[in-house]
Amino acid sequence: MTTTVPGTKAVFAEDYDVPISYMERTRDYYVALGYDNPYRWASFTEVPFAPLRTPLSLARVGLITTAAPYQPGAGDQGPRAPYNAAAKFYQVYSVTTDSVADLRISHVGYDRLHTSAADINTYLPLTRLREAVAAGRIGALAPRLHGSPTNRSHRATETGAAELLHRCRKDGVDAVVLVPS
Repeated sequence: MTTTVPGTKAVFAEDYDVPISYMERTRDYYVALGYDNPYRWASFTEVPFAPLRTPLSLARVGLITTAAPYQPGAGDQGPRAPYNAAAKFYQVYSVTTDSVADLRISHVGYDRLHTSAADINTYLPLTRLREAVAAGRIGALAPRLHGSPTNRSHRATETGAAELLHRCRKDGVDAVVLVPS
């Protein structure tokens, strides 16, 4: 079944056009929670990306992450912390790129057996982007980085994406590095 996203020309990809097997488990999970319709992943037949108009060496690059601001009262959020839903955040946020903010990833699922969150550069490559600016590989770093919540529905994603786009445009970025944790 091919459907169009209301208010846009975007077309959802066919249901079978999903390469990751855990999606079926996620659908089953939502059905088990009592939702009438199984979860539908946003998968489109056309991707709304465009070629970079500015050479990367002259471009201002932004950073969007799903890492969460540290919340002192929300339990263990340090390296090797177990999954911590209390550390989730629900609104887009922005922080300066002048310093490395205290952002953590205990609120997301990742392979805790083979990796840890000990090196912030693995999930927030701000230092690496600064090095790329210094080396002339990118023109400039945006003045702020932005956080995108992970507890999402299609409606919340549309609202959050619009807000992220607004903030990136306000920052004058030419390209954005998306870092899902």
